Amino acid sequence: MSTSLREAQQEMARFLRDPQGRGAPAGIEERRLQVYRDLVYRNIEGFISSGFPLLRSLYDDAAWEARVRDFILKHRCSTPLFLRISEEFLDYLTSLGEGELRPFEAELAHYEWLELAVDVDPAEVPALVDDDVSPDRVSARLAGTARLASYAFPVHRIGPSFQPEEGGEPSFLLVYRTRDAAVQFMELNQASARLLYELGERKAQSVSALLGELAQEWGMAPEQMATFAWQQLREFHELGIIAFEPLDVKA
Repeated sequence: MSTSLREAQQEMARFLRDPQGRGAPAGIEERRLQVYRDLVYRNIEGFISSGFPLLRSLYDDAAWEARVRDFILKHRCSTPLFLRISEEFLDYLTSLGEGELRPFEAELAHYEWLELAVDVDPAEVPALVDDDVSPDRVSARLAGTARLASYAFPVHRIGPSFQPEEGGEPSFLLVYRTRDAAVQFMELNQASARLLYELGERKAQSVSALLGELAQEWGMAPEQMATFAWQQLREFHELGIIAFEPLDVKA
């Protein structure tokens, strides 16, 4: 690519990022420049609005346009893929300083992004195992089609009529894809969230061994832990949230 062509492309890119702050490139008629301006903004804004519909509903039109144009101007995307624009917008929001967002906005955006991440993840929902599966013969892991997150704000309840200024008790949320390809979320208590978290931290371990360790750490009777947690893990598995994987256990 010639230096002059590269410079012309960079000049056009700078103009499209900041059409009001930079002069128009020479030699291009205004009608064509307007087409390019509209295409860039509308395409990017469309992906962001569809990825963050709840966040969008909290802005009036002028404020939302200002937010998107600020993203286009200031953020340097690390990928050209359109499906990653939502992730890039999330990175932009989390980079903003205190006072540039409402206190809950970054967490709300992350929650909405999780829904998209789960929806487009190429992983398959884990297959159901036999009904007679035994906790001492399988390990368990969180499915690639599920995401666990905790937030200082109750992001699943935020909307135009509820916009808290301060966080409270942590909210533990699970976003997952069902066996019929629908994206759902589930609010968890702290114990259930910790149980799912530990599945990713203690790999290649039988479910029985994991529950025994957690019972000791939590000061619970092993039998009580086994009864409570194994039933819950079975329910999570039936929903497609976790996968059971057989272990090579000698009889």
